[in-house]
Amino acid sequence: MIKAEIRKAYKSKRLNLSVKDVNSFQDLLLIRFQEMLLPYVQIAHAYVPMFSSNEPDPAPLLDYMQFRDLGMKIAYPRINASDFSMKHFLVDEQTVFQDNQYGIPEPTAGIEVTSDMIDVVFVPLLAFDKKGNRVGYGKGYYDRFLASCRNDVITIGLSFFPPVLSIDDIDFFDKKLDFCITPECVYAF
Repeated sequence: MIKAEIRKAYKSKRLNLSVKDVNSFQDLLLIRFQEMLLPYVQIAHAYVPMFSSNEPDPAPLLDYMQFRDLGMKIAYPRINASDFSMKHFLVDEQTVFQDNQYGIPEPTAGIEVTSDMIDVVFVPLLAFDKKGNRVGYGKGYYDRFLASCRNDVITIGLSFFPPVLSIDDIDFFDKKLDFCITPECVYAF
């Protein structure tokens, strides 16, 4: 299947999940994540999920990481729609988020960090395959961002579903994941 077909199918699959399913899957994602052995992380990058579309939420995983490493900081992106780039801001409990033109919450202020300072990135996705390729939302923000990160940055996707058989239209600019966590297991690529 091509990305556009996968994108449409998996948006629908996620929307059809019940609240009970989403809550159960979220708990299982955290359990699977706790089984992983990650190195020390100074800065983790995450996204704020679109709850209305049943997007997996990295917040419980980030809470667990901060419990293990009290000094860890979390950065969230703010997009620039004119050039499809992102800036990254450290956040705390006082940070105010505001929806952008796509309805995605973004920090309105904070201390900006550069992509080379980030150790782990939670990457939003709709689907992935067994090779670590992902289908995102189609604008390429994260592929551009990941291309600017250090070679040793760890990329993690979260999915309520197992991998698709194949993504037929992967191109040179698509960045692979290192891991994808599902309710059943952790896929390492």
